[in-house]
Amino acid sequence: MSPNLTAHPNLALNLALAVIANSTAPLLLLDGQLNVIAASTSFCHAFQLNPATIPNLPLRELGAGEWNIPQLVAMLQATALGYAEIAGYEIDLHRSGHEDLRLVLNAHKLEYGDGESARLLLSISDVTEARQAEKLKDDMLREKAVLLQELQHRVANSLQIIASVLMQSARKVQSEETRSHLYDAHQRVMSVAALQQQLAASRLGNEVELRPYLKALCSSIGASMIRDHNSMSLNVNVDASIRNADVSVSLGLIVTELVINALKHAFPGERGGAITVDFQSHGPNWSLSVSDNGVGMPEDADSIKPGLGTGIVQALSKQLRAIVTSADAKPGTKVLISHTQLAAVKTSNTQAASGAL
Repeated sequence: MSPNLTAHPNLALNLALAVIANSTAPLLLLDGQLNVIAASTSFCHAFQLNPATIPNLPLRELGAGEWNIPQLVAMLQATALGYAEIAGYEIDLHRSGHEDLRLVLNAHKLEYGDGESARLLLSISDVTEARQAEKLKDDMLREKAVLLQELQHRVANSLQIIASVLMQSARKVQSEETRSHLYDAHQRVMSVAALQQQLAASRLGNEVELRPYLKALCSSIGASMIRDHNSMSLNVNVDASIRNADVSVSLGLIVTELVINALKHAFPGERGGAITVDFQSHGPNWSLSVSDNGVGMPEDADSIKPGLGTGIVQALSKQLRAIVTSADAKPGTKVLISHTQLAAVKTSNTQAASGAL
């Protein structure tokens, strides 16, 4: 039968002393007056103390008095009286001629059954290197944030300069075709600039809220391409979707191309009207549409050679694994880009089955 340690306090004390002596972690056994009853060899080695001088020495007199920390002493006294327990308490140990140490302390009152002698087991963990590594990481993260902010500032300035040069060039050239191409290039640059601005403001870092992004993008397009805002409107209807930067760039460029195309072709002869950009998502599936109430699709639309804008929209949609469809909106035209995960899976399975035949 195992001995009852509560009924044999001396046996319990001897067992505690044996545990402390063989511990690889720095440990101290203290009495109710915070005198050292025993110290582990690892404690003496860690803090460069002579084991022979430690027993019966008050905690506050260990070493050169570096353990005489008023707040620690008060907490240990409260623990000895049963009013508190120290768990994960961090202190800085200052020693003359040595680097400061960051320590984590845990103290527990031990019960021996005699009801008179209070004893405390104090464990010490040196976390100096861990805290220094954390500080280094935090410093590096702050430095990275500053560099990223500076990079974003430089990119924004560069994009504004490029856009300004394109706009100035468009106003100077005589060729209407060249001017049109320069205006298109200007809007593509502004599309990227709007995305960059949203990324800089986003707390998610690499994710973008589509509603403010597409609104800012369309506002920029409207400001530079719509002469009479009383007769022409550009509306944005977007849900609260959030997409990563790569998808957002592609969506922004698609919107840019489709809106520019509608402004150029849907309203000939200073005709007024409205263009609506709509984005809605349902789980992994989403749809983007740009519709207008203009003159509609030409009767020979199938025979018309696709332009650069159409090629860009098709290429970007393919990257997004989305399908492009155009239809007569009666009045006007609606271009729909839809991403349906189920359809993508079905298409993939069909292709796999065809390959097996």
